[in-house]
Amino acid sequence: MTFSDDAWAAIAPIRAAIDAHPFIGALRDGTLDREVFDGYMTQDALYLADYGRALAGLATMSDDPDDFVFWAQCAANSILVERQLHASRVDIMADAEASPTCQAYTSFLLASQSGGDYPVAAAAVVPCFWIYQVVGDDLLAAAGDVGDHPYGDWIATYADPVFAEQTAAVRGIVDRLAAEGGPGVANRMLRAFVQASRYEWMFWDAAYRQETWPV
Repeated sequence: MTFSDDAWAAIAPIRAAIDAHPFIGALRDGTLDREVFDGYMTQDALYLADYGRALAGLATMSDDPDDFVFWAQCAANSILVERQLHASRVDIMADAEASPTCQAYTSFLLASQSGGDYPVAAAAVVPCFWIYQVVGDDLLAAAGDVGDHPYGDWIATYADPVFAEQTAAVRGIVDRLAAEGGPGVANRMLRAFVQASRYEWMFWDAAYRQETWPV
C-alpha cells in the first residue's frame, strides 16, 4: 500500500464525521441557510489566500522541477480560479476577519513549512485537495443535475475531473516522498495529514456554527 492509501484509511473516522455533518447534509439537499453558506464562502476566501501562500511555499521547498511547476500552478489556481467562485457569491473585498478555526488552520499549514521538511509540508496540504474532491463527487452523485441546485456551482467546481487530476497528482507526490524518505519521514507526514484532516472537519463545523471570536 502507498502512503496515501494508509493516510486515507487512518482518517476514516474523520471522513465519516464530515459526511455526517449537518453542513454537508444541508449542502447536499440544497437546504443550507444562505447566510451560513455565505459566511462559509467568506471564510473560505480568506483561507485560500494563505493556502495559496502555502502552495507557493511548497514550490520553493522542492528540488524537483516538476514539483516546482505543479505547486506553482496550484498556487495560482487557488487564487485565480477558486476565488472567482467566491467573488460570484460574496464580496471578498469586504472587511472580513478570519474565524479562530480559519486562522488556526492556515497557521498550521504555514507553520508546517517552517522547519524546512518538504515531505511533511506537502502532506499537510493534501487533505484540502482530497477531502474536497471526494465531498464534491459525493454531492454531485446525490444531486444529479446541479443546474437547479442552489449551490450547484460550488458542487461542480470540486467535482470537476480537472480537480480530481490535481488531487491524484498531489497523492503521487506525497507517495513518492514517503517512499524515498522511509518510515520516519512517513510517520511525520502521517501526523501532518491527520491534523490537517481534523482542521477540515473543524472548518465545516465552524461555518455551520457561524463561529466568531469569543472576546
